[in-house]
Amino acid sequence: MENTFLRNLHLEIYGGSLDEKIGVRASGIPAGEKIDRDALQTFLARRAPGSTKYGTQRKEPDTPHFLSGVVDDTTDGELLEAVIYNTNMRSGDYPAIPDVPRPSHADYAAIMKYGHCVDLRGGGHYSGRLTAPLCIVGGIALQILARLGIRIGAHIASVGDVQDIPFDPLHVSAADFEVVLSHDFPVMDPAAGERMQSLIARMRAEGDSIGGVIECAVTGLKPGLGEHMFWGMENRISHLIFGVPGVKGIEFGAGFEITKMRGSDANDPFATDGERIFTTSNHSGGIQGGMTNGMPLTFRCAMKPTPSIAKEQDSVSLSRMENTKLTIGGRHDPCIPVRAVPVIEAAAALAVLDALLDPALL
Repeated sequence: MENTFLRNLHLEIYGGSLDEKIGVRASGIPAGEKIDRDALQTFLARRAPGSTKYGTQRKEPDTPHFLSGVVDDTTDGELLEAVIYNTNMRSGDYPAIPDVPRPSHADYAAIMKYGHCVDLRGGGHYSGRLTAPLCIVGGIALQILARLGIRIGAHIASVGDVQDIPFDPLHVSAADFEVVLSHDFPVMDPAAGERMQSLIARMRAEGDSIGGVIECAVTGLKPGLGEHMFWGMENRISHLIFGVPGVKGIEFGAGFEITKMRGSDANDPFATDGERIFTTSNHSGGIQGGMTNGMPLTFRCAMKPTPSIAKEQDSVSLSRMENTKLTIGGRHDPCIPVRAVPVIEAAAALAVLDALLDPALL
């Protein structure tokens, strides 16, 4: 299976949801970078299963064990490999090779591609569980970027039709990220968060699920980071974001709303205070021609409703080639975005760090 990406950093994620362990191998991480283990564990805990009553009830500590690349909590420039041991598996909830593929899962496509030996227990390698090792290296990237004055934060922009207060595209700052982190539910407005939680609870009670949107911002970027065309900032970020299970769309800045504007409204006028150049609007999301322009980089990603729901669904028996009904058991998140916020931050951090390592910037 092909599961590697990045231009200067090289990232490989391996393992399955119900394997003994899942892990990540990453090369290209600069030597001499100190890792704050406590901060990394706190970051991983935001994504960990069992961390919220609105997620899966599977509980995992998600403690990273570094096998190489780290000496005395400092990167040594060699291959960094880390694993997380799965400790709360219930293989009996899932057949190893399902005869009845789950709707909107990878089951059917994976069986057709890899054959009936592919392990799909709990989603196998296609599970959101594999975002945990992504968050290990993403969490390290966040620490490296913070030392350079670059901060990244995200929040749940919406669940269903319930909206949170959006980031200010001109003035979003690390203080806004701290506001989100100060709340048990990752939103700017606690009242909106309560309405979202009520909706999620209702979906769970009905045996259903609901989707949502995550908004992410990057601050502290200098102008000129990235390239045009194939290695632009939108390209890099999008490639990693679409590696997160459940993501179905992404937009930068004003996104699709910009299609309703005239050019005179959509353009971001330049201005100066005598010391720096900035724009008086930020419809482009801090990216022009694939390169940063010094304004906050902002984007939103859409996440589908969790396909594992308790309601009976239509499917087929592959062995009998007959239409049949399916009821999914196991432990599942009724709303993916709740635990995906740090995953989106991790993916954005890796994309930004990868761009900073472009040869022209060394």
